[in-house]
Amino acid sequence: MAGETLPGTEPDDRSDSIVLHVDMDCFYAACERLREPELVGEPLVVGMGYEPGEGHGAVATASYEARAFGVESAQPISQALDRLPRLEDIDPDDDPEQAGYYRPVDIDFYKEVAADVKAILRECADVIREVSIDEAYLDVTDRTAWDFAPSGDRTLAEGYARYVKQRIEREVGVTASIGVAPNMSTAKVASDFDKPDGLTVVRPGEVREFLAPISVHDVHGVGPVTARELGELGIETAGDLADADASELESRFGSRGRELHERAKGMDDREVTPTGRPKSLSRESAFTEPTTEMEDKQEVVRALARDVADRARSRGAMYRTIGIKVIVPPFESNTRARSLPGPVDDPDLVESVAFDLLEEFAETRVRKLGVRVSNLSFAETDQSSLDGWDAATEWSDSDEMDQQSNAGDTEPNSERGQTDDTTASRSKRRGQSSLVEFD
Repeated sequence: MAGETLPGTEPDDRSDSIVLHVDMDCFYAACERLREPELVGEPLVVGMGYEPGEGHGAVATASYEARAFGVESAQPISQALDRLPRLEDIDPDDDPEQAGYYRPVDIDFYKEVAADVKAILRECADVIREVSIDEAYLDVTDRTAWDFAPSGDRTLAEGYARYVKQRIEREVGVTASIGVAPNMSTAKVASDFDKPDGLTVVRPGEVREFLAPISVHDVHGVGPVTARELGELGIETAGDLADADASELESRFGSRGRELHERAKGMDDREVTPTGRPKSLSRESAFTEPTTEMEDKQEVVRALARDVADRARSRGAMYRTIGIKVIVPPFESNTRARSLPGPVDDPDLVESVAFDLLEEFAETRVRKLGVRVSNLSFAETDQSSLDGWDAATEWSDSDEMDQQSNAGDTEPNSERGQTDDTTASRSKRRGQSSLVEFD
């Protein structure tokens, strides 16, 4: 009976699980560099409440080049400016290497880029937990294995994670750091281990050895206050925490003390669980070279429409809105959508509506196309009549968007928190139509 479990029970040992923690590198700064490639390699600060000519607000994220000058997330903009003056404010005779670029937060644009990343993640894993705009856990246990590749120099799991990284960079243009481990908390630590653009793999049997030397500050779930209190107990590393008396930790910190003790030992039996049903489904595809050929555009849209409709049907989802996304070089996004009188499941209709909406861009040079169905319904509902459906309309910020709940995840993060609720108009800066997240 070795290896078997009683009916209706689950094994406690999840060491065969393969979890990826995908964390985008300086995500807001990376998005700004998509729009302004000349910012690549330059010190760049993205701020909340910051506008050119002003010095109030706080740093949302700082590129690694800006961090070299002591600029940090959540730092007041005024303090950041003291350490790294913005280029437009310095004397022409000053050394430009001692100055940087500042940009205001544009959360709508960042959500748009994040949607492209998450579309790739959803293709690469059956189970995903989206933690924030730039972070997600993937359970890829059924997609790969801990076995070594035929070459013998790396595991299949590492090769799969590298494939995910390369797709994100190639198709979206931003980099991610990925941690690969048998559980969520270790994967989280691993993704931070070799930033930026890192890939760290912790195989089963190596977890505790990997965690032991890291600072207790870096144990998943340990915040600044807890780290300080642990330091008062002489606990400085994850190894110290793993060796501590679990009963004493529980007495000091409650049930959380025992949980942190287990995580420091590499024990975490949480499963990667989705944060909720999506409100939309989409697929996108980029051309090798931008094109104006309508036949090429229709061919891509036809394939995307079929794929999206199939995905909706496989999930038992019906949809009330069908839309397209058109990316014009260098990165100008346009979206159009048509609303239906009620939820439907009709692949032919998705293609037909997408073609109709595409007509507006018949002569436009296009870099990438996308198709989306949204306002999803998973209830047992009869399809509505299609008579009298609404005319084509642009998506607006009032449209229902795919925003996953982060309930249950309370870890601090320097690029998240307040910034996720910040909004900024990008239409004026980019000269484009009213947009919403295309997820």
